Amino acid sequence: MLLDYATTKSAINTFTKALAQQVAPRGIRVNAVAPGPAWKPLQISGGQPQSKLKEFGSQTPLGRPGQPVEMAPAYVFLASPESSYVVGETLNANGGEPTP
Repeated sequence: MLLDYATTKSAINTFTKALAQQVAPRGIRVNAVAPGPAWKPLQISGGQPQSKLKEFGSQTPLGRPGQPVEMAPAYVFLASPESSYVVGETLNANGGEPTP
């Protein structure tokens, strides 16, 4: 259904890891957050058919989509000094869905 979206998520993950290796020696950390099914502008702007919005996120082990407030701590962590040794990582905030 969202082949283009899924492809770009994969590319961002690979790019994050490769760029992190390239710039880490200069003290630059590169990381990413991969939000799973979560309410984002994509869902209501045609990213999901209206007929699927009612059950959006129900396939996660938590049984619901994430909320933006649940995604924010992942970004804050990666921007904080507490993550100073985290490099080339993709944090999956996805309600428990297995990742490839």
